Amino acid sequence: MNEAAKTDFSSGDALGAILASFQRAGFTRCEPKILQPAGVFLDRSGEDFRGRLYLTSDAAGDDVCLRPEYTIPVCLAYLASSTAGAPASFAYGGAVFRFPAEGETGSGELLQAGLESFGRDDREAADAEILAAALEAASAADGGALHVETGDAGLVSTFLDRLDLPPAWRRRLETGHARGESLTEIFAPPANGKEHAGVLAALEKVDAKEARALVEDLLSIAGISPVGGRSAGEIAERFLDQAALAGGAGVSAETHALVDAFFSVQGQIDEASAALRKLAKDVSLDLTAALDSLDTRSGFLAARGVDLDRVRFSASFARRLDYYSGFVFEARREPAGPALIGGGRYDRLLKTLGAKQDIPAVGAAIWVDRLTARKGSAA
Repeated sequence: MNEAAKTDFSSGDALGAILASFQRAGFTRCEPKILQPAGVFLDRSGEDFRGRLYLTSDAAGDDVCLRPEYTIPVCLAYLASSTAGAPASFAYGGAVFRFPAEGETGSGELLQAGLESFGRDDREAADAEILAAALEAASAADGGALHVETGDAGLVSTFLDRLDLPPAWRRRLETGHARGESLTEIFAPPANGKEHAGVLAALEKVDAKEARALVEDLLSIAGISPVGGRSAGEIAERFLDQAALAGGAGVSAETHALVDAFFSVQGQIDEASAALRKLAKDVSLDLTAALDSLDTRSGFLAARGVDLDRVRFSASFARRLDYYSGFVFEARREPAGPALIGGGRYDRLLKTLGAKQDIPAVGAAIWVDRLTARKGSAA
């Protein structure tokens, strides 16, 4: 048997072991169709993601693509089912298709397995179940003990809510964090600030209501119609945000230092929690509920046999997908190695996919080819 065949067999064998582990844990198998509507992925990942999709058109001329990941297709299958809105847990495993990103190698066809849990109000327990089940399945597929890095988009959001920040800076910090930007990048002046320096400077000198009216009048005089679906008012709001960000207005040195201190907290998960509690107490910020949630989740993880000494928490950690709303995680063989498992909580996603209201949801994906790469290369 040649090397490629041995590697393929190894990946398929690992996928079988993972799915068997999920079945033992009580998850129902869900396998969405390979052909999916492309728009649902582009709407959430942007047009830049188009270059990663294997695209074609259906008989009606609509864009469709080979399944690039499982989470959204499983969410759509759940919403189309009779159990939509009620607690339900699913497992999946099979091929996903993405053109390799710049610098990556491979065929573009990858094996992915994972879990999705919907509708549970006991969020910390559900988070712990998903992460523990994913780690156990990876171990069953010869993944060995993994290092886990965690973060919490909900805690970040609570922290930012407690600061006295202008709305533009509140949005910029949360969006920048979600995208994995450093604080240096987040606090840097907008890249197009020089191009509109005159307009931005003028907007800084008037109050928000007058500034909005000024921008709307300028757009009307110029005969500019809505751009990219945005109204004149929305374009005006964008200019106001740029004006606030360009001048750095509203972020005091003390607030800047506090943001730096918060996002610098990292370490073993219990130690990081203690450090965050001390920081909150020292500056009189009420983060009690969010930190209680963090500790409750840690307790559930320990109860499920997860070694918390191998679980780190970083306030700055994010998975670079805007739909995460709470606990997020990745697991690796080595701290600096590629992520073998990734996932988190995304309570707001299902409403954007057609649910009438937000539905609690958390999931994890295992990259099977990465998991077996060491074993395949050594075979």
